[in-house]
Amino acid sequence: MSGANQSSVSEFLLLWLSRQPQQQLLFVFFLSMYLATVLGNLLIILAISTDSCLHTPMYFFLGNLSFVDVCFSSTTVPKMLVNHILSSQTISFPGCLTQMYFVSEFADMDNFLLAVMAYDRFVAVCHPLHYTTKMTHQLGALLVVGSWVITNLNALLHTLLMAQLSFCADNMIPHFFCDVTPLLRLSCSDTHLNEMMVFTEGILIMITPFVCILVSYICITCAVLRVPSKKGKWKAFSTCGSHLAVVSLFYGTIIAVYFNPSPSHSAENDIAAAVMYTVVTSMLNPFIYSLRNKDMKRALKKVISMKIFFSFQ
Repeated sequence: MSGANQSSVSEFLLLWLSRQPQQQLLFVFFLSMYLATVLGNLLIILAISTDSCLHTPMYFFLGNLSFVDVCFSSTTVPKMLVNHILSSQTISFPGCLTQMYFVSEFADMDNFLLAVMAYDRFVAVCHPLHYTTKMTHQLGALLVVGSWVITNLNALLHTLLMAQLSFCADNMIPHFFCDVTPLLRLSCSDTHLNEMMVFTEGILIMITPFVCILVSYICITCAVLRVPSKKGKWKAFSTCGSHLAVVSLFYGTIIAVYFNPSPSHSAENDIAAAVMYTVVTSMLNPFIYSLRNKDMKRALKKVISMKIFFSFQ
């Protein structure tokens, strides 16, 4: 990969954390959130895999989302923490492209899984009598595999295009991981093709799942409003509440940062959004999905009690 790139830069410097006046506090902050993310999502995966009552498409998608969230956070945060401990901000050129690839893949996969979960809720609410025949395990597996294929191809495309660029002198990235936008700003070659792909194919990858989510919830809302009893309406909405909260958090960050016309939009805004994507949202997902879900709380209590039992053996 590096051979195809005629670049005089062999490594980059990730300078965001080193430029912050409260480095130690931020280090503890990111470490705590990362540990909470890994522990929370692994507990969700363990609960779903060990409880036969949770072997349904809805929880299958949730287990995949938890797996992606662990991978997403692990792609960026550990490298930043290790660099801080070693007092080094360097990342090699191949390492930077590899990190960019996985960041793009897992961010898109989060997006696609939220759309798949919205479709699952649409079938459950709008076609409850046909749910088991329409949302089969085979269809669920096909939707997840198809999402992985699309996101891998998208990440590979942007990584290969980035590998063709030249980086001549400036190798300082004001970020805590390698992302497409800050890397394009450092390139000394023509980035027109890269930018065009970001604003066409890249936006299409983000907008298509969002439209699917929007349409699904419009149909869900119309179906719920036709339910005569208040209890029935509340039950229907409660099945979608957790997912809707995650969707609002995920896309709320995108809208607040990237669709903000304010001239104050800067690299700090990009970093704030990146922290939300890679750390905060991934950390909150297990809490959001478990606090209002009786089946999930029961499965988690069973897993935790089993761990406590075996620890005393």
